[in-house]
Amino acid sequence: MATREDMMVELGLTPTWRRRAEVAASPAATECAAPAVREPVSPAAPRSAPGQDGGTRSERIASLSWDGFAADVDACTACGLCRTRHKSVPGVGAADAEWLFVGEAPGAEEDARGEPFVGQAGRLLDNMLAALGLARERNVYIANVLKCRPPNNRTPEPAETEACRPYLERQVDLIRPKLIVALGKSAASLLLGTDATVASLRGRVHDYRGSPLIVTYHPAYLLRNLPDKAKAWEDMVLARRIVATSDRSIT
Repeated sequence: MATREDMMVELGLTPTWRRRAEVAASPAATECAAPAVREPVSPAAPRSAPGQDGGTRSERIASLSWDGFAADVDACTACGLCRTRHKSVPGVGAADAEWLFVGEAPGAEEDARGEPFVGQAGRLLDNMLAALGLARERNVYIANVLKCRPPNNRTPEPAETEACRPYLERQVDLIRPKLIVALGKSAASLLLGTDATVASLRGRVHDYRGSPLIVTYHPAYLLRNLPDKAKAWEDMVLARRIVATSDRSIT
């Protein structure tokens, strides 16, 4: 026999309302995102608790120290990626690193381990760093625009990148790197606010929050386009020259 709710759906008279106890017991209520069923909210009532979204959330993130940064990322529910990830991927490296590398988003291996660039692309990046006398955990910090993996490695959605933007901005402010290296078009687009291609952006110095920034190809792209490895190395040589002449005094 059809239930009352089934009949309401058939007649197009949804949504229906359920008691709080029923909502609290449903699986959706335990997800990191907001429950699927909500009580009506009057126009005058606040729609978010302080620090959850909007300016208050950005202000809270902007005041984070390294001690609380990773835990705050792990507790974030600002977008739906918290429901599909295995682990958040805040970043890895030295807190006072001279070089900051920024990629697009975690992949499957990164999602499993909670560390950026640990797959095949990560090994290529480590080899490039070693050729420059660099290494993660020593004088480099590696992060992504997104701190959680998009399902099936799909392209990040604008709302997702905007939700993660305050975290990346805080990392830049905490590190104050001598140089930022944007790895690939997605990272460059967010940091520079442009839809230009990597080819048109590389080979010159940009600025992001007071730090010089260069654009180069993402290691995953280089694995599919081997001839462009030479161009990426040219970018690294430029980066090394910038760091050698920088005193972190750019404002």
